[in-house]
Amino acid sequence: MRDPYTVLGVSKSADAAEVKKAFRKLAKKYHPDQSKEPKAKERFTEVNSAYEILGDEAKRRQFDAGEIDAEGKPRYGGFAGGQGAGGFDAGDFGGGSPFGRGGGRAGGFDPSDIFDMLNGGMRGGRRAAPQPTRGEDVTASVAVPLEDAVKGGTARVTLPTGRTLDVRIPAGIEEGKAIRLKGQGHDSPTGGAAGDALVTVRYAPHRQFHIEGRDLRLDLPVTLYEAVLGGTVPVATLDGTVEITLPPGANKGRTLRLRGKGMPGPNGAGDLLVTPRVALPERPDADLEALAKRWRDEHPYDPRAVKV
Repeated sequence: MRDPYTVLGVSKSADAAEVKKAFRKLAKKYHPDQSKEPKAKERFTEVNSAYEILGDEAKRRQFDAGEIDAEGKPRYGGFAGGQGAGGFDAGDFGGGSPFGRGGGRAGGFDPSDIFDMLNGGMRGGRRAAPQPTRGEDVTASVAVPLEDAVKGGTARVTLPTGRTLDVRIPAGIEEGKAIRLKGQGHDSPTGGAAGDALVTVRYAPHRQFHIEGRDLRLDLPVTLYEAVLGGTVPVATLDGTVEITLPPGANKGRTLRLRGKGMPGPNGAGDLLVTPRVALPERPDADLEALAKRWRDEHPYDPRAVKV
């Protein structure tokens, strides 16, 4: 895998906010449901893997220090300095060379002791069998639609081991939380239990809602007469459609707050902030044009004028 800094297009001095901004931009660009690029899925997976390293403060420090690689796997060093693999000196066991003048034992050392040492210590003894060790854990991340984060669902994730799994997403999960998959990590090299997979949840970009912490923002299209006169209008939320009362004159950028309709959090869900935006008819309307001209002539005003 490529260097995560290169994948996200950020420098090593970039702060957490810059890293997250770059991730969100690329995740939206290469999301398989939105991008038409032939390698969008591969790039999307690569972007998620890079953010798995740089979006986690501890892993980023480990990567910068050379302790883990771009896939989050530990980097193992070589052997420490000293004897080479083929360098063996009987004198290392003490008592000098076992072969003095005339051969035989020297310093009470029998050459056959060497083989006993290599085969378990005392003559006739056996080296203890290695104890089974647990396999290493693996990490991955998955982009979850906002609706699934609120209601629950499933998401497909490919692990560094090559396995592809459908992961159950619990309702109300927060961004950054990890789901532990028992036994889905690396196999044990000594016959022990396999490691686990830790899948970190990221919120996928949404076509309607913009995320601001635990709050969501929504631009609500309204008609000209709804903006002027007010009325009851439907509003889409993550858990269904609700109706709100639009006050008269709602075209001034006023924001309406729907409490508890945002993203889940440790102290309760955030809010949905709704901003009405006037949407004029797509086709020309002679009556509307005549009304606008008459209003312009009889009631002129400048909404861009600076008030002092």
